[in-house]
Amino acid sequence: MNIIKSIYLVTFLMCANGYAVFSQIGNQFPYMEAETLTNKLVNIPKDIEKKYSLIGLAYSKKAEKDLKTWFDPVYNQFIYKNPNPSPFDFSFDIHAYFIPMFTGVKKAAYNKVMKKLRKTIDKRLQANILFYKGSLKTYKKALNFDGKDVPYFYILNPEGEIIYSTSGRYTKKKMQEIIDIVDSSMTMKN
Repeated sequence: MNIIKSIYLVTFLMCANGYAVFSQIGNQFPYMEAETLTNKLVNIPKDIEKKYSLIGLAYSKKAEKDLKTWFDPVYNQFIYKNPNPSPFDFSFDIHAYFIPMFTGVKKAAYNKVMKKLRKTIDKRLQANILFYKGSLKTYKKALNFDGKDVPYFYILNPEGEIIYSTSGRYTKKKMQEIIDIVDSSMTMKN
């Protein structure tokens, strides 16, 4: 079974289990220029090509709170590199970014929040936090955001196409779905 059929099967099963299904699977992730906590610009998907990527987006205070529930699990699964790995360590070489989006009147708080997060976010995660300031309209349409109070997560293939999406607070089930998609996609590519 090829990757597209696998993705559609997973999407169908998720729909049957009551998960929100987004219509953007198979589409290119829209261009986004974001800034690191160290003021470096990152252009998605261009700067993250050649690797699978997990992108988490939030554009409201409540969504940002739920986005943070993913920090430790994503760090432990995808970011942390064990200096002394055992044969039973399963790690993935992917990009993982959390992106709070400052749009509309919230753009005025961008610098203040960035400065605060530089002091409060765990140093191990700082390279994985990106800030976006600009219009929401393009992303809302392209990524099919249907509610502002939840974070949205996307897995991109090395070409920047969306191969999976989910939303909401962290759950073990959602993380396992992400691991399964990344693992099967990387296995099929090799």
